Amino acid sequence: MHVITDFSGQGGAQAMLARLVAKSGDRVLVVSLTEVSDRIKSQCANPNAVLIGLNARSLSSMPRAILQISRLIRQYKPQVVLCWMYHAMVIGLIASWISGRKVPIYWTVRQALDDTSSFTRSTRIAVDLCRRLSGRCAGIIYNSQRALDQHAKNGFAAARSCVIPNGLVMPQVKLVRNDPPRVFGIAARFHPQKDHETLFQALSLALLSVPDLRIIAAGENMSPENSEVQSLLARYNLTADNVELCGDLHDMAAFYKRIDALVLSSRTEGFPNVIVEAMSYGHPVVSTDVGDAVVIIRDCGLIVPPRNAELLADALVHAANWSAPEYLEKREKARAIVASTYQLDRIAAQYRNILESGSLDPDKIASQPEQKGI
Repeated sequence: MHVITDFSGQGGAQAMLARLVAKSGDRVLVVSLTEVSDRIKSQCANPNAVLIGLNARSLSSMPRAILQISRLIRQYKPQVVLCWMYHAMVIGLIASWISGRKVPIYWTVRQALDDTSSFTRSTRIAVDLCRRLSGRCAGIIYNSQRALDQHAKNGFAAARSCVIPNGLVMPQVKLVRNDPPRVFGIAARFHPQKDHETLFQALSLALLSVPDLRIIAAGENMSPENSEVQSLLARYNLTADNVELCGDLHDMAAFYKRIDALVLSSRTEGFPNVIVEAMSYGHPVVSTDVGDAVVIIRDCGLIVPPRNAELLADALVHAANWSAPEYLEKREKARAIVASTYQLDRIAAQYRNILESGSLDPDKIASQPEQKGI
């Protein structure tokens, strides 16, 4: 059984859980505190999966959600429960207590604590509650070493913790274009954590050196109808010729095929799923130093500090000036890194080892049993 705060958007947690559900050969129940979108249902594509949305969107609706989840635990009798994201971690743990069933509750943390000022008040409260309750769950799975270290430093129980990164199925692509990159893509919802303002400011500076640079921006509320986005573009004298606003795309494969490289301007991340996705298509990455970005990218891109438009601009210009052989080498290395480290079979096996053995020992997690799913 999985309990997740929201199972409707295209964030890293939702994408990873959908991939695990699709991979599963077992019966699986997924309960979303809010809703389950049709797009997520299609991504799960598993006849053995039951997906339930509770439509609990306010503090006053949480007691009802707790009771509903506790009833589902009694009804479905899961062997193990995985809670995804802070709100679901708290709600899932309390619901298990009320259910009266002794079922192991694991938390899976998808967020680092690089910049908690960008969190909503509700999220900050949930983080504090999780810190206080962290010793009560069976274990905590982080998707980045940075997130584990930061949460442990912040008071989360560290005795039963491990790191399992996100994974994906490698797309089949041909690296046919070797000219230096000119079209940078960003796939991120419009939110302070993603810091589009710093990106737009950096682009305005980079255009002084490379006038034909462009950004294709995809993500929730990254559309021409968003007045806040339009205001930011106007502030930095950017037009539709410089930034193409695509909104929330369903066909991300088409997005990755249109860009030459990825840029990530976030103030905080856990495991930036979009980086691995872009690299699987052979795209180098320019990213802020958030989450495990530096661990993933290695020498296939450039890392700059968050919230520094000048250094981000320099990195964009530097990438735009890569020679054709240098650009091709980074593209090939990017795909090789994903193929060797972040393939879904490997990641799903690590989750399954934890849930079947109850052990968070790194050696046991790393061993890969027969691929039955999760």
